[in-house]
Amino acid sequence: MNYSDYLNDFFDDQSNSNSTLPPYVSDDLIPLCPKTNVNQFGAKFIPFFYYTSFILSYLGNGLVLLIIYKYEKLNSVTNIFLLNLVMSNLLFASSLPFLATYHSSEWIFGMVMCKLVSSAYFIGFYSSILFLTLMTFDRYLAVVHAVAAAKSRKKIYAIGAAVAVWCISVIASVKELVLQNVWEHHEHGWMCEEEGYDKSIMDRWRLVSYYQQFLLFFLLPLFLVLYCYSSITIRILSTRMKEKCRAIKLIFVIVFTFFTCWTPYNVVILLRAIQMSNGKNNYSCSELEALDYALYVTQNVAYLYCCISPVFYTFVGKKFQSHFRRLLVKKIPCLRRHISLSSQSSRTTSQRTENTLYMMPHSTHTQTHL
Repeated sequence: MNYSDYLNDFFDDQSNSNSTLPPYVSDDLIPLCPKTNVNQFGAKFIPFFYYTSFILSYLGNGLVLLIIYKYEKLNSVTNIFLLNLVMSNLLFASSLPFLATYHSSEWIFGMVMCKLVSSAYFIGFYSSILFLTLMTFDRYLAVVHAVAAAKSRKKIYAIGAAVAVWCISVIASVKELVLQNVWEHHEHGWMCEEEGYDKSIMDRWRLVSYYQQFLLFFLLPLFLVLYCYSSITIRILSTRMKEKCRAIKLIFVIVFTFFTCWTPYNVVILLRAIQMSNGKNNYSCSELEALDYALYVTQNVAYLYCCISPVFYTFVGKKFQSHFRRLLVKKIPCLRRHISLSSQSSRTTSQRTENTLYMMPHSTHTQTHL
């Protein structure tokens, strides 16, 4: 018997035997979940959502900027915070057209733009939620601790707080500037993704990002928003404001909208983190696909709220509504007979009630300017 015959006999015997594989070898097949349907859904609907958010953001935030420029001054804490919120939303929205093009085809803008767009996306996104939280906390100080806050709520306080928010947002986004790279995929073309390091390192960074998003940019802001508005509601109920019921209703609408728009997205982010920690092999393809669809939908709801939040926060205020009516009458004179201009919109009133631009009174003994 030659050597080749010996090998053939040996493998035949092995195939007919009942011997088991060594314990460190698994004969189970690892399921590969095709994401064709999810990718087609993203390519079809994500560009539409991104372009819509971009247009609404620039229209809405542009309107807020115009009204601040024409009728307000940047010597108040409220207006400084509002201006920074608008700028963060415009920064975030500026990345959406690039990402919409990317989702519809491939990345065509090069390495530098890949890093810049990704950084602008996350810096704008993180700073937006932090400025919303900061505005809520400032509103809490102005209403609940009006006397003490009158001494500390100066222009320097607002500038310092705004700088701190931008620094936190930039630090939280450094990962995107470092890890984002452009590389060519054999099927999808040029990709702008986190790449260039070992898979274990990349997975660890993604996990850190998921928990950072959930804890620092959702759970902490949510607790602060709930605490601040609960305290504001209690203080309003203890005063003699004529429009007490309206103020409480507006508080409920703001908290409910914040919770409704942000909670689903962050719950999905938490589920993604848990999934990554446990390993994808512990989940079926249908579960993984459902989570991908949920991320697409909830993400866009959160992003849309992020883009239009300045309009939402300012339009509930009577003074902003009055400024808007003045602007309409000035641009379209024929509307004068149909729009009544309140005396509340005068520059004197604007200076006297600097915190009423986005809803709340600045003291507990004056009539609310909702």
